[in-house]
Amino acid sequence: MTYITVSTKVKRSLVEKAKKYGVNLSEVMRRALEKEVRKREVEWALSVMEEISRKAKLDRESKELIREYRDRGKSS
Repeated sequence: MTYITVSTKVKRSLVEKAKKYGVNLSEVMRRALEKEVRKREVEWALSVMEEISRKAKLDRESKELIREYRDRGKSS
């Protein structure tokens, strides 16, 4: 796995407060970026499924079908 460095500008006072409270800036930024990417992946997947269900002319939205499928699995 290869890594790259990503940087951003942040107010000095915020960085000083983070240091004061022992906040690991790298870890927080990494987790925030990972969370945002996962959120966007889910949004993208849902939009693709909606497009497929629209083209397939399903009588219900794909997210309803997915929920029903998950609920069936939980009750088994």
